[in-house]
Parts: sequence; structure tokens; C-alpha cells
Amino acid sequence: MLSAWFQEGRASLVQRPRPRPQPGQALVRVTMAGICNTDLELLAGYYKFVGVPGHEFVGVVQEAPGHEYLVDMRVTAEINVGCGHCPLCQGGDPRHCPQRRVIGIKHWEGALAQYLLVPVGCLHEVPDGLPQNQAVFTEPLAAALEVGRQVPLTPEMRVAVLGDGKLGLLIALGLRPQNPGLLLLGRHRHKLAIAQAQGVATLLLQPEGIWPPPGLEPFDLVVEATGHPQGPALALDLLRPQGTLVLKTTSHLPTSINLARVVVDEIAILGSRCGNIALALECLNQRRLDVRPLIEKIYPFQELLPALEHARRKGSLKVLLSFA
Repeated sequence: MLSAWFQEGRASLVQRPRPRPQPGQALVRVTMAGICNTDLELLAGYYKFVGVPGHEFVGVVQEAPGHEYLVDMRVTAEINVGCGHCPLCQGGDPRHCPQRRVIGIKHWEGALAQYLLVPVGCLHEVPDGLPQNQAVFTEPLAAALEVGRQVPLTPEMRVAVLGDGKLGLLIALGLRPQNPGLLLLGRHRHKLAIAQAQGVATLLLQPEGIWPPPGLEPFDLVVEATGHPQGPALALDLLRPQGTLVLKTTSHLPTSINLARVVVDEIAILGSRCGNIALALECLNQRRLDVRPLIEKIYPFQELLPALEHARRKGSLKVLLSFA
């Protein structure tokens, strides 16, 4: 099978044996995958990654020993694979299992390949009426919606999302029903326009503008989704005392914030990673938001290298890979 391979900062396409599913696993033929900023971070050295990346995908089950009813089912998947035995896994939280593996990120080969293995318990069926170029957003949308599960949002709260990249847009679009007054701040007019078209209030930041922007009242909650190491420090400047800062950026570069201010202002800092796949699928299937404007280009998988270069361009939106 044709597969991506990341090693020492370089990406290549290689031929590798098709994996064989063990009991409890499904062999999935990938039909579409998305290139995530995390994939680009892995390529740049995050986790000292070597292997097959990719965790945003839609595919069709080809084999599932002992679970033949799954064959031909169109699926996506949870990406965290817990050990199944520790107290966290036994309590239903494999996301934080100390021995967890993560599809396409940590000790589990990913979806930038024609086939991948997925634990049966991680699979989610994709509804028949949901096109694959929308279903492929399930995992990142789940991560976006997780903020609203971690923090009790009310319509009266002052909420800001800092960063108008792919994740920032999904967060703003996904949380707006809970907080209609939410404000998305970013530096790209064309990206902010995507959110504006779906009812999100936006603020265009000037490259050399005053920070924090004058005239803004401090926020109760700021979601930092810039993708840059300096993002958390900038987001902190937008918060009121006793406000909450939610961090979404994962970067291989170091970051710093003023911890004295965190202490004095009694700021709550919350990390936020993966989310509920079933909730995201429901949201997409019910058309609560439209992810199609986030798609910048779809490349054939054989054109992985130019697709990665496209995804790395400053200001790019979602780049997808088609395996048809």
C-alpha cells in the first residue's frame, strides 16, 4: 500500500505492506484525510515523530475479525487508544491513559496511508447523508466543541476566540450557539469572513496594532487557538481577573506567560485537546455549521508532498487528501 512517512523533518511516499487486523481491530480503507497543524508540527519535530501521520479521516471497513457486521461500514474514529486496564480506561477516559497510543501521533500508525488499523471500540459510523469532505472534519470539530463541554457557557458570558486558523474558526462556529455574542479575533480578512457569514462577530487585528486592542472590555473566557508560541501570553492580556484561559495550541517551540499575573489575577488556565466524536458527527449531520468554506483544496493522495507544502503556507485553510 502507498503510505506517507515522516522522519527527521522530511516527508515521503513509500510502499509498505498492508497491515493485518488482530482480534479487536478493523482494517480501514481510507477514502479521505485531512492535513492538520499537528501533522505539520510532527513533521517539524514535535514528539520526535517517526512514522505514518494522520488522524483526521473517513474510510470504509474492509476486515474486522470477530466483528464482521462492521465490514463495508463508512467510519471515522476516536484517536486515543488506551491500555484498557488502568483506572482511567476502566472509568471511560482512555484520552488520559498514561500508556495511551494516539493514531497518527504516538505509537500508532496513522491515516495518511491507503489502509490503517483502528481498534473496533474507537470506530464511529458516519451517517449516510454526510458527504466525506464534511465528515473528515469530525475529529477537529470534536476538539473545537470540547471547550463548551469543559467550561459551562452561558449566553451572557463575554467569550473571545483568539486565532482565525482552521481550529479557531471551528471553535467560533461550534460555540456560537451557546454564546451568540462570541468574538473571533484574527489577522486574515478572508478567514474572518467565513465566520461572519455564519453569524459570528469578528475583529480584524492589524499587524502593528496596539495590544490589547483598544476599546475592548476584558473577557470572561478566552480560547487561545493561534498556533503560535506567543499566543497564550497575548490571550492572557484579554482576560478579566478571575477569568478563564483555554489553551488549544500545541507547538514544538517553547512558550512563556507571566505567571505572576496568573497568580495575582487568579486566572484559571485549562488545557483542551480532543473531544466527543459522536457529538461532532451529530453537529455535522444536522448542519449546525457549514465546514465547506474551510476547504481550500483537495489533492489526490499521490500528491501528498505538494499538499503538505500547500498546508504549510501562511494563512492556508484546510487541505484534504482524496484516496479515490
